[in-house]
Amino acid sequence: MPKGLGKLIAQNKKAFHDYFIEDTYEAGLVLVGTEIKSIRLGKVSINDAYAHIEHNQAYIYNMHITQYDFGTKSNHEPTRTRKLLLHKKEIARLYGLQQQQGYSLIPLKLFLRDGYAKIEIAVAKGKKQYDKREDLKIKESNRNIERALKERNR
Repeated sequence: MPKGLGKLIAQNKKAFHDYFIEDTYEAGLVLVGTEIKSIRLGKVSINDAYAHIEHNQAYIYNMHITQYDFGTKSNHEPTRTRKLLLHKKEIARLYGLQQQQGYSLIPLKLFLRDGYAKIEIAVAKGKKQYDKREDLKIKESNRNIERALKERNR
């Protein structure tokens, strides 16, 4: 979890349901033109996005930033590939983890800190269907326990 999380813009809640989160990293984004204006308006989706390491650089794919309404003909492409800003050691570590079977790099949160767009990416391992069912059972039992305690305290 990054220190002093700024203004939260987008969150990938589905990621916690579909993956086991191993580790998280904070990265900057290389943006062009009107992208930051659309992000500030909250017109962004990271649900289908994923990160990948290629040629010692980190990129994020399928992150949808809606075109800025007041942009000109030089408006940005909504789902273009964007470069992530990470340290070389972090990129090397992520590349090693990405090569292992079953690990993915997925975005968890997009936020603004000090005027800069930052993204929190996670090293995650995909859950099987039975893992998801088990998580739902645990969640449901915790809910029932909380409900029973609340009733008892009345």
